[in-house]
Amino acid sequence: MINSGSQRMRVFNLAAAHLRHEWVLTLCLVSALAAVLAPLLILMGLKEGTIETLRDRLVQDPVYREIRPAITRNFDEQWLRQLQGKPGVAFMTPTILPASSMIHLSSGDSDSELMDLVPTDSGDPLLLENGAAIPQNGECVLSSEAARRLGTKAGETIVARVTRSRAGRLETAEERLRVIAVLSTRAGNLARVYTPLDFVVDVESYKEGRGIARRGWNGESARPYMSFDGVVVLSETPLDPVTRTGLVVNTGLLKADSMTAVSFKSLTGLGLPDGWHAYDLNIPAGAVNFSSIKALQRKLRGRGAVVFPYAREMELELPNGQLAVMGLSISAELARKLDWPVPPWGQLSDRALDSGRLLQAVLPNDMFDQSSELQVVFTGVARLELPLKVAGASSLKTALIPAELMGMLRTGVERKVSYQPESGGLVLERAGYRGFRLYGETIDDIPALVEHLRSGGLEVVAEVDAIERIQVLDRGLSRLFWLIAVLGVVGAGAVLVASLYAAVERERKDLGVLRLIGLARTDVFLFPVFQGALIAILGVAIGWLGYWCLAQVINSAFGHELAVGQAICRLPAGYSWLALAATLALAVCSSLIAAWKATLIDPAEAIREE
Repeated sequence: MINSGSQRMRVFNLAAAHLRHEWVLTLCLVSALAAVLAPLLILMGLKEGTIETLRDRLVQDPVYREIRPAITRNFDEQWLRQLQGKPGVAFMTPTILPASSMIHLSSGDSDSELMDLVPTDSGDPLLLENGAAIPQNGECVLSSEAARRLGTKAGETIVARVTRSRAGRLETAEERLRVIAVLSTRAGNLARVYTPLDFVVDVESYKEGRGIARRGWNGESARPYMSFDGVVVLSETPLDPVTRTGLVVNTGLLKADSMTAVSFKSLTGLGLPDGWHAYDLNIPAGAVNFSSIKALQRKLRGRGAVVFPYAREMELELPNGQLAVMGLSISAELARKLDWPVPPWGQLSDRALDSGRLLQAVLPNDMFDQSSELQVVFTGVARLELPLKVAGASSLKTALIPAELMGMLRTGVERKVSYQPESGGLVLERAGYRGFRLYGETIDDIPALVEHLRSGGLEVVAEVDAIERIQVLDRGLSRLFWLIAVLGVVGAGAVLVASLYAAVERERKDLGVLRLIGLARTDVFLFPVFQGALIAILGVAIGWLGYWCLAQVINSAFGHELAVGQAICRLPAGYSWLALAATLALAVCSSLIAAWKATLIDPAEAIREE
């Protein structure tokens, strides 16, 4: 007895022999299917190739993957680390002030060129994807324009000169940098030099007056500037509204409010002398600098008024308790006149910032323990531990310190201030970073990153519009392809259904004879199905061949505009199997009606026709 597998193979061979016998009709069906399939493959190849080529160009061009802040502001390291950890961020490095990033470069005996200094770090896609390595200490990478202007190439050495003006003198520091690579033109057409972040930060610090010992660049440690929350004005005669308004004109101050004795004591910890009037001058949500105080003193000259600044919420942690702190720098004569404690450090002066007299305090009587020096911690406006000389005691419940010291500590709200034991003074640390250079992993990540940054109140610059145009083009081409594909599938299905159904009608006698000689109903059902599958395989083969030939012509025509590895018309390898599977499914589904019709043929019909 013949098994079912062998019987199915005989039916398959019979179907193939019948197609060979009617080769003209078979050729017509295969050509019709290939004529539908080849244009669909070409259309899909154009979509995939064009979009991928555009994506490649956008990915390689730093303009499209880069995000940078639109404004210059201070970015602390913690915020930058959080940003770097966001999904879609491939690389991020801080940047400095644009004015500090300009540097003079020269090669050999050529004249120096002023160029933009850009920090880089490990994983920088702008460098790695444009023919360069990441520079280390003493190395740099040049843009193509920078290399052209300097007349240098990879492997040579250039000289970087950093200039600054300090105390009326022009000072210069030099560093030799080895050029390890020159970027391709697609990385940008601006004259830029890329170096490690440490070198960029050192350049900024040198321009701000600091010394960089490890590079041999001379300079000083930056002292904190003075800033305050406001200024108190005491006057023996009341100030009329016109005079009070005049105090905020051209002084940088915005408000001048009168104070009661209670509000004065609450703010300063001092008693308001009898017959004196107090006024609080400040900038809401802002800091008062020393230039505003000097302008105010000039306006009040000849009135016998007292001007002293204040800072809110400053406290002093002592080994035996915690105290509110008030800065007071006035002359001994004025202190006695106001019946206030006499500060041993004298009057307020901006020339006192570099002197050792600032680290002093006058403590309340109940906390004065005759110690010559205490290690204290300032809290509130800034937390800072430093040694403080005990200069005396008073009947106040508030610790008194020099107003200059209070102003320098108050600056810690805006900039980090630290104590330097070597110099015995306060040092103004760098102010964080003033920007960043960020690259997304792909151009598709950029819109989401931009939306995240803008929702946090940071306006950024990115080529979102160009990226969205590519995404719209991709979606539009996809819809167009599927619309044409549906029409093609419907047409091909109709051709196959009609052809196979007509073949069954034409072969009714032959199928009836096959039934008479013992062919089962199931085998007759499979006969048109096998024929449809064979036609599909041949149609896919010829259609794919037609696609490949035309794709070669298209890519050759546009080859001069493409980079290596790019193509206008290209399909991934897996699409051939997808096309075969889809076409087979279509052919099998189309043959089911004909197969069902074949099972209805009565074997007696063959005898009647004889």
